[in-house]
Amino acid sequence: MSLRFHRLLFPALVLCTLLLAACGGEEKGGRKPLAVTAAMAEKRTVPVSIKAVGTVEAYSSVAIKTRVGGQIAEQYVQDGQDVRQGDPLFRIDPRPFEAAVRESRAKLERDQVLLKKANEDLRRYSGLIEKNVISRDQFEQTEANARSLAATLKVDEAELESRQLDLSYTLISAPIDGRVGHVQVTLGNVIKANDDRDLAVINQIRPIYVALAVPEQYVTEILRRMGQGSLPVQAEASGGGYLETGVLASLDNTVDKNTGTIKLKAVFPNDKLLLWPGQFVRATLNLDSRQGAVLVPSRAVQPGSKGAFVFVVTDKNTVEMRSVTAGAIVDEFTIIEDGLSGGETVVTEGQIRLTPGAAVQVTMAKDQAPAAKSSESTPAAAPAQAAPATDAGGKAP
Repeated sequence: MSLRFHRLLFPALVLCTLLLAACGGEEKGGRKPLAVTAAMAEKRTVPVSIKAVGTVEAYSSVAIKTRVGGQIAEQYVQDGQDVRQGDPLFRIDPRPFEAAVRESRAKLERDQVLLKKANEDLRRYSGLIEKNVISRDQFEQTEANARSLAATLKVDEAELESRQLDLSYTLISAPIDGRVGHVQVTLGNVIKANDDRDLAVINQIRPIYVALAVPEQYVTEILRRMGQGSLPVQAEASGGGYLETGVLASLDNTVDKNTGTIKLKAVFPNDKLLLWPGQFVRATLNLDSRQGAVLVPSRAVQPGSKGAFVFVVTDKNTVEMRSVTAGAIVDEFTIIEDGLSGGETVVTEGQIRLTPGAAVQVTMAKDQAPAAKSSESTPAAAPAQAAPATDAGGKAP
């Protein structure tokens, strides 16, 4: 009996010890404070910017093609050469076209002589018809012959003009300022008129475009800023490093309904040739600077079924759920448009265990809200849109 008694007594003593330890660790409210990390909601002047991946595009691009066929007799340009508008690039063998011009000119001169003779016959026949020396049929035939030769003369003139135009096409000149890419068809090759092959491609890279797409909610603000003056855009290399500052040049005429974005183009001087067509860059569109914006670390903002919310620590070391309106994200901080006035302590870690009124033990984070940056720096910002969801307890805030 003694052994059986000890076996029953030992588990009971262990259970009592655990209960006493648990009761001793609880506070007056019956709950142990939950450890959380928190930060202060601060008022700062911050940049309002949009960041997007941009693609560098040539300011203008022209594929050089032939309008007449023949052998390339002269090549004036090399790969990668800078050219000015009007500079010669290629010459197609002009001899067949020069011969065609001479032929058309000879036909024109012949028909001019025939027309002169026909007009003289018409004037002579006009006097004879009045004296009834010739028949009406003879006169009308002479008149028709003169008119036909006059029309033929116009055809000859048009043909000569066409032949001269073809001759001028044998010299291919640069239509724009820019840089030549790889020459695709070189000296000595034969190419046909309107050939599918490009002789070369000229890209104008001073200035140059950067194309990017931004969320549609920024359209109104962008248009407002453009109405006030130039809107600066910064370009950085995809691997990091400032490249150049340009200005917003244009907006597309419609929003892409599939992506909810609108395409923009910014123009850059590109004097140092740091931007190259086809290159990907990080583009930053600086909209404005917000005075007295309330910022909290982005991880403090939680999504709920009724919108975004944060847990605010009260003076009694408990938490309350506060609905907020989240704005743009600046670095790792979110601008709070409504719901906080600044100075509140908000929970940044440990929200999953919290319910309204829960006691907490707070450790302050070391996060520092960003200050406003000049237009020569690289402000980081992106749109923030809180997605509806439920809180950790399965209830909407």
